[in-house]
Amino acid sequence: MRDRPSGNKINQLDPQARRVLERAELEGIELIRFLYADHGGVVRGKAASRSRLAERLNSGIGHTVAMMAMNMLDQLQEVEHLGPVGEVRIVPDPATFVPLPHAPGAAAMLSDLRRPDGSPWEACARTFLKDAVAELAGDGYRIEAAFEPEFTLGRRLPDPNGGPDRLVPLDDSLCYAGTGFDTAHDYTIKLMRALETQGLRVEHYHPELGPGQQELSVRHAPALRAADNHVLYRETVRGVAMRMSMWASLAPKPLADQAGNGAHLHLSLWRDTQNLFAEDGAERAHFIGGLLAHLPGLTALTCGSVNSFRRLAPRMWSSAYAVYGPDNREAAVRVCSPLGESGEPNLELKPSDSSANPYLSLGAVIHAGLDGVRRKLDPGEAVDIDPDTMPDRYPRLPGSLEEALDALEADEVLMEALGPLRRSAYLAVKRSEAAAFAAKDASYELFHHMRVF
Repeated sequence: MRDRPSGNKINQLDPQARRVLERAELEGIELIRFLYADHGGVVRGKAASRSRLAERLNSGIGHTVAMMAMNMLDQLQEVEHLGPVGEVRIVPDPATFVPLPHAPGAAAMLSDLRRPDGSPWEACARTFLKDAVAELAGDGYRIEAAFEPEFTLGRRLPDPNGGPDRLVPLDDSLCYAGTGFDTAHDYTIKLMRALETQGLRVEHYHPELGPGQQELSVRHAPALRAADNHVLYRETVRGVAMRMSMWASLAPKPLADQAGNGAHLHLSLWRDTQNLFAEDGAERAHFIGGLLAHLPGLTALTCGSVNSFRRLAPRMWSSAYAVYGPDNREAAVRVCSPLGESGEPNLELKPSDSSANPYLSLGAVIHAGLDGVRRKLDPGEAVDIDPDTMPDRYPRLPGSLEEALDALEADEVLMEALGPLRRSAYLAVKRSEAAAFAAKDASYELFHHMRVF
């Protein structure tokens, strides 16, 4: 007979948490995943059973501090205070409870990493974004954001020559072509329904440039919800594919000779009900100035993998130059035209992909933009040409993860925002990944990014 939570435990919970317990009971949820994103950009977590959910909503699930020093190859790095001694709790946010349609009987909540006494932990990525949102609010602003992800849909097959598994795309359709719609139709409908069930409102969908490449966008939301949405999106894209005996990869470049997968970041800055990006005003200009000023170091957080820099090349529509321009898809910052009378103007940050931790990525973007607003940074002239036609005129983005990490380490604003423990861990984890992949061939790098992201 199933154990039921005691009345005392339930009474100690707030109304939102009690609703989670009710939903789990009514919907037959057996396991509830407590998810977080680590410094390697990997989505990890632990799961609570329904019979213990009431107490775990209060206490969280115990977790070693060392996991925030683990890289994407599951290699633990030596970081002070992130070793075998020490404990944190994976504490779920009841407001984020969603069923997982691709995993019947399971649900998930996005979670913070907290100290055993319940206080925030300095290495928690979700807390980093919360703090950035709070700092923005202190200056009278808020951010609406959405990630615009691409992914490659196909099947993971063994290499006949004994090498790493290969990702074989689902089709060879052309960009936006009807055959692409038809080939991926069954998967796409299942994915849309799964996302909508979790509260992610699908905006649009199309087959993208590369074989098997898909793009499906969800509606913007307040900053924290936008990052939570992207974690759920990543999990759902892959989960639905696996349930259909397929494989989906959001890696920046899972196939060396094909188009890369971005997760362009769209955002708008608001004061009360006013979109400050609606006109070519001071805040928009200064925010862009902040993004461009910090872009070399910022790229280490928004494009957080070795594989990212295969994608960030000229004439790939992913940006390779630290410039901005109206509807310029080769600029790092695109000033987007609104869609229709009800559309809201926004900025699109193109050097952004799904190998990044979305909480660190969006939090760092907020800090960079806010620094531009506070210091009234001038973004310079808008660029209305492909910057690669005049490559000597415009600054290039870092050409590798190592270069981006060097720039991040030299960026006082971003390093101060990250704080001592978080920045030490992030730099250690990412430098270890750069070294590990430098020692191997390209097939090793492509396989592991395809497998993890």
